[in-house]
Amino acid sequence: MGKSNILKIKDKFTFHWGKKTYLMGVINVTPDSFSDGGEFNTVEAAVKQAESLIEAGADIIDIGGQSTRPGAKQISWEEELERVIPVVEALQGKITIPVSVDTTSSQVAQASIKAGADIINDISGGSFDSQMLATVAKMDVPIILMHIRGNPQTMQNMTNYENLLKEIIDFLQQQIKLAIAFGISEDKIIIDPGIGFAKTYQQSIEIIRNIQKLQQLDCPILVGPSRKSFIGKILHQADPKSRVWGTAAACCAAISQGTDILRVHDIKEMRDVSLVADAIYR
Repeated sequence: MGKSNILKIKDKFTFHWGKKTYLMGVINVTPDSFSDGGEFNTVEAAVKQAESLIEAGADIIDIGGQSTRPGAKQISWEEELERVIPVVEALQGKITIPVSVDTTSSQVAQASIKAGADIINDISGGSFDSQMLATVAKMDVPIILMHIRGNPQTMQNMTNYENLLKEIIDFLQQQIKLAIAFGISEDKIIIDPGIGFAKTYQQSIEIIRNIQKLQQLDCPILVGPSRKSFIGKILHQADPKSRVWGTAAACCAAISQGTDILRVHDIKEMRDVSLVADAIYR
C-alpha cells in the first residue's frame, strides 16, 4: 500500500496530507458528553456552534449523537438518528467545509450521508456493526477507523496490553484490510489510535510519544487529545473546559509526530498552536 497524499471528497473538498494540520471541530448533540453535554443538543445551538467553529478555523465539523465518554449509556440507533440528522440537514448550504458524523451504527451512517454528511468517524474502527464497512463502501465516503477495546461502558476495565503500540497497529491494520476488502478505497481510510479509549493515563501519553509508528500503516492519522482526562490528571484539573492549554501542549506534540488531523473542541486556540507547530515541524 502507498499512502495517497490527496483526499478528494465528493468533488467538493480536497485535503493535501503533509502540507498542514487539519482541525476537526467537535459538536456533541448529546445530553451527556463529558465536556459539553447538553450545550448543543438543539438544532439551532448546533448550527450556531458549527458556524463559530468554522469562523475560528475548523476544516471539518464532527457531529456526534451518542456520547462515547467512559460509562456512557448506549442509545438506540433510532434515537441517535433523531439527534444527528436534523443537524446534518440544517448545515446543508450553511457551511462550506465537510461534515463528519461520529457513529458506530451503519443505519446512522447511511442516513447521515444521504442527508449530506461527507465522512464517517467510527470509534469502533468498523467493528461494532457488521454492516458498517459495506455501507461506507457503498456510499463511497471516507471513514475514520479508531482503535478501541470493549465499548464505552466496559473499556476502562480493558487497559491490559502486552505491547500497546503493536496491539493498536495490529488492530488498525486488520480493520484497514477489512475495509479495503469491503470495497472502501485506500485513499478514503483515516486512522485514529483512540487516546483515552481503553487507555490509561500513562498509555495515552505513550501513544502521543509514538504516533510516528502509526505511519507504517500508510494512512492519514487523526488524534483526539482534546480536554481528555490524562490532561486533567497532569494539570490536577477536574473541569474539562479548563484543559485548553494542556490540550495545546498535547496537540503540539502530536503535530511533531506527524499527525494529519486533530479532533478538538477549542478551535481558535488550537489553530494558533497548529500554525506555529506546522511552521516548526513541517
